[in-house]
Amino acid sequence: MEKQRVLYVGCGMDQQAHPIFKGWDLVRLDVDPSVRPDVVSSMTQMRPVATASMDAVYSRHNLEHLEYHEVALALAEFRRVLKQ
Repeated sequence: MEKQRVLYVGCGMDQQAHPIFKGWDLVRLDVDPSVRPDVVSSMTQMRPVATASMDAVYSRHNLEHLEYHEVALALAEFRRVLKQ
C-alpha cells in the first residue's frame, strides 16, 4: 500500500507536521532555502509540486501573512496539488 503524502507549507525549521500525519510521507515546502525544505517555493506559485500529487496540505499560520489578493492564489495552488 502506498503511503499518503502531505505537503507541509511554510515548514521553517520544523521537521514534522501535525501529529495527525504521523506515518505519512512529508514533503516540506518553504520560500527560505536555508531551512532545507524538500521544495523551495512560494505558496502562491507552487510550480515544482505536481498537480494532484498530494493527499493533504498542511499550512499553519501562513495565509495570514499574505496580502489579501494573494490568498486566492495560494488556495488555488493548494487545490491544484491535492488529489481528487
